Amino acid sequence: MPKKNNTSKDVLSTVNQKTGKNISEKDIQKLASGVTASTTQSEAQLRELIKQVASLVNVKVEESTVKDIIHAVKSSNMDGTSMTQLMGALLNKK
Repeated sequence: MPKKNNTSKDVLSTVNQKTGKNISEKDIQKLASGVTASTTQSEAQLRELIKQVASLVNVKVEESTVKDIIHAVKSSNMDGTSMTQLMGALLNKK
C-alpha cells in the first residue's frame, strides 16, 4: 500500500525541527483561520502574518527576509502547494 502523502504534518515537523520549537497543529490552524485570499495581496496583512508566525516560533525575522517573503507571495498565485514550497525554501535559507 502506498504511503499516504501528509504534507501538512511534514511541514509542521520540519518547522519544529528547524526552529527547535514545539508548534502544534492547533497553533497553525489558529493562524491559518485568519488568512484569506486577500491576505496574500496586502503587504500590511502579510507583514502581520509574518510577525505572528515569528512570534509563535520565537524567531526574529530580518526585514530583508520579510521583504523577500512579501515579494514571493505577491508575485505568485499562492496555493497550498506553492506555500509549502515557499516555506521549505525559507526554512533552508541561512
